[in-house]
Amino acid sequence: MTGNAARIQAVQNITNRQPMPVSKPDSLANLWASDVFTLSKMKESLPKEVFKSVKKTIETGEALDVSVADVVALAMKDWALSKGALYYAHVFYPLTNATAEKHDGFISVQSDGSVISEFGGKVLVQGEPDGSSFPNGGIRSTFEARGYTAWDVTSPAYIMTTDNGSTLCIPTVFVSWTGEALDKKTPLLRSNAAMNKAAKRVLSLLGNTEIAPVNSSCGAEQEYFLVDANFVNTRPDLLLSGRTLLGASPAKGQQFDDHYFGAIPERIQVYMQDVEEQLYRLGIPAKTRHNEVAPGQFEIAPFHEAANVATDHQQLIMTVLKNTAKKHGLVCLLHEKPFKGINGSGKHVNWSVGNATQGNLLDPGHTPHSNTQFLLFCGAVIRGVHKYGPLLRAAIASASNDHRLGANEAPPAIMSVYLGSQLDNVFEQISQGKITGSLNAGIMDLGISTLPTFNKDAGDRNRTSPFAFTGNRFEFRAVGSGQSVAGPLVSMNTLLADSLNWVADSLEDQLSKGKDLDSAILSTLKEIIDNHGAVVFSGNGYSAEWHKIAVEERGLANLKTAADALPVLKEKYIEELFDKLGVLSPVELASRFEIYAEQYILAIEVEAKLVVSMVKTGIYPAVLKYLSDLSSTLSSLKSNGIELDNSRLTLISEQLNSLTTTVDTLKSAIAQHDFESIEEHLQFSAKTIRPLMDEARSYADALESEVSDELWPFPTYQEMLFIK
Repeated sequence: MTGNAARIQAVQNITNRQPMPVSKPDSLANLWASDVFTLSKMKESLPKEVFKSVKKTIETGEALDVSVADVVALAMKDWALSKGALYYAHVFYPLTNATAEKHDGFISVQSDGSVISEFGGKVLVQGEPDGSSFPNGGIRSTFEARGYTAWDVTSPAYIMTTDNGSTLCIPTVFVSWTGEALDKKTPLLRSNAAMNKAAKRVLSLLGNTEIAPVNSSCGAEQEYFLVDANFVNTRPDLLLSGRTLLGASPAKGQQFDDHYFGAIPERIQVYMQDVEEQLYRLGIPAKTRHNEVAPGQFEIAPFHEAANVATDHQQLIMTVLKNTAKKHGLVCLLHEKPFKGINGSGKHVNWSVGNATQGNLLDPGHTPHSNTQFLLFCGAVIRGVHKYGPLLRAAIASASNDHRLGANEAPPAIMSVYLGSQLDNVFEQISQGKITGSLNAGIMDLGISTLPTFNKDAGDRNRTSPFAFTGNRFEFRAVGSGQSVAGPLVSMNTLLADSLNWVADSLEDQLSKGKDLDSAILSTLKEIIDNHGAVVFSGNGYSAEWHKIAVEERGLANLKTAADALPVLKEKYIEELFDKLGVLSPVELASRFEIYAEQYILAIEVEAKLVVSMVKTGIYPAVLKYLSDLSSTLSSLKSNGIELDNSRLTLISEQLNSLTTTVDTLKSAIAQHDFESIEEHLQFSAKTIRPLMDEARSYADALESEVSDELWPFPTYQEMLFIK
């Protein structure tokens, strides 16, 4: 089936689709973490001393006593078998933003030919997938295949259940035979350790004697689109690249703001409930669901968790969203910009740091001017973002996120910090050398006796800021929908660790010279705001005025594309940052540049090839057929004495000629590979191939608005966004 026949069939399939049967959900108490090997389940199944040892490792980060591995493995296996699992999998996160897993059976063949269920400590602790077939950036040659997975005891094992069975999943790190990190989890654990060490230095200097391990936390708001699978299966671009490379905007989009927080469509709510039930079984605290701004766009948001666990859970959320969509006849799109002209999707990463003894270290309390602990940690963030803003931009750089940054739903590529009016005022006082107080937000009185009065927040929110303080955490709004949160978290933890070490050095130096602690703190904070306050901005991040001021007066980088941002990973000061803190070695960092640059180039190449194919095999024949029909009709009418204006025929012909010429140029550009460096290839992809794709799209979308709808070969925006 081709052309419009496929469109008609798709609409009929959707219209006649039978609703999914809805079962009454189980109680939250029965669902919650029922498929997770939690501490409480360990306590029930492990000897007391073994349980205490494992718990200590999880809660304090101390080294695991490997002698307990056999006991834990046996208990884990028995629990998994009781849940119907016949296989186990070491789950890891290679440098692809995807999840990888190698499945093995709980089976061991005996000498008499019989089999037993077997799973020992050695197998639990270490696995061996192929270390060369995953992206490694030159760390491993093709013939050097050995790689290792190692059990991450700090993230709980779980059962993943599908219609085909259940599998015990064990979170692991993934490293090469020579020990380099080939994954996203290893640097995250290292960055958290570096931040913990630096934070403890500062907290100790503030007079704290009992200091629990400091951990970063994360709560990632996940935006996504849902499109009926019947449409996606007839759109090669959506199927292979995750976004529409061609498509005219419908008459109605999001301009009425009627989808945002609107009533959730029945079919979508059934899907959401299915997703949430699975997430609750996996111990993932999904809290919020709602319609997003664009038609067909939605959001799910969990509670904050420890960064490592939150990262694992975020990967699981993406997996469950996509897999569950298939059951409901839908496709979940996690691309940052699947549809032109309407909002794209992000993943706002809410990030904070804290521990069990001092609490949330980014909580200002009611009197932030007197909360020196908060001011030092907040000041450290300001310094870190100013010094390493380009690193944050590189951490969220991708071919897909380039379409979103700077548009109405996303912050600009310039990294700045929003603090809000109250904290702006406090840090302004610090720059003047004296803190006198904090602005009072006051009471909100709505003037209606039946409605309660309530305290206003200390500051408004700023949706144009890429890095905004939102009460007791920072929200990194520039992260893309389809990205792993690990990379941004690694960058944030690392820049904070560096700044906290600088703060500790400053305090130690001043205290050694006889200054009292309060004076040393004020002096340190003043130096931060004087030298790094240029990154603080509370205005409209979209405005042309800000872009001019940011670059020309404040010296902030405006890395508009991933091609501009990714080479930051090769900068010496970034290499030294990661190396001195033990987060990434120079070799590991270089490999990441190679991998991410290649992914950018390949993504654009795939899209360009799709544009060529869709135009030549779909749009060109359809337009030719329409021109032929139109020409024949005009000629027939003319022979009968009816002469109509044929300017439309001329216009469509000119547009088709322009389209084919542009596509031929694009095809030639794709074939070019004689580049002297990766950086040159990146810029060619960004500045030559992408504009040619955009030009081809402009002609194709214009033709879609002219050609008879019954001949158009691909599902339209109107159909995909509004027919559910």
